[in-house]
Amino acid sequence: MSTSPLRLVVHGASGRMGQTLLRLAAEQPDQFAVVAAITRKSPPQRVVAGVPHFSANELSAAPAFDVAIDFSLPEGFDPILSLCMERGAALVSGTTGLSDAQQSALRQAASRIPVVWASNFSLGVAVLAELVERAASALKEWDCDIVESHHTQKKDAPSGTALTLGQAAGSAGSDVRYASLRAGDIVGEHTVQFTGLGERLELIHRATNRDIFARGALQAGQRLRGRAPGLYGMRDLLFAG
Repeated sequence: MSTSPLRLVVHGASGRMGQTLLRLAAEQPDQFAVVAAITRKSPPQRVVAGVPHFSANELSAAPAFDVAIDFSLPEGFDPILSLCMERGAALVSGTTGLSDAQQSALRQAASRIPVVWASNFSLGVAVLAELVERAASALKEWDCDIVESHHTQKKDAPSGTALTLGQAAGSAGSDVRYASLRAGDIVGEHTVQFTGLGERLELIHRATNRDIFARGALQAGQRLRGRAPGLYGMRDLLFAG
């Protein structure tokens, strides 16, 4: 197994997640080396804290890399996917709102490169999804409800994470119901509740710091190194060894 730092391209570097990725990667120079930060518009500085910056129009000029981590917009997704395929590099993406055609292209790319896409890169949520599927399989006659809470600026409801948890429960036979709450500055809370006669089981995840999502994406990048081509989920990377 390689011990050299993982060479990263951070795509969507000017966004909140991109900035967090740059900060966390810089704190672990023995693990990560950001070789390019890609922003939608021309960067005001070419090099920031030792990291070369490129605009989206200059994507092809990015130096050699092992993994691209993409938290951008749907309109920026196609070019970074194409670049990864051209370079034979892995892709970690948390970009939401992808079209059906883009999702199809992602699946096709997975026949040539290792790819992971996730609505939530929290390691705790990945474990929660595993537990939810196991619980749903064992409690087939119980009601299943998912309650999610987020800050007031979040528009989609149910959240992508709630839907992912619902898919985990649904794959084991549960008929899932959802409830959403938008209040204050809640980073993210998800409760999966199984209710039977005279008893109730609750599985809960609470996010208190957004760094967890960037940290999980970095770990996903590490775990993609050396993997065969394929479309992976966070659960695959955590539980497949």
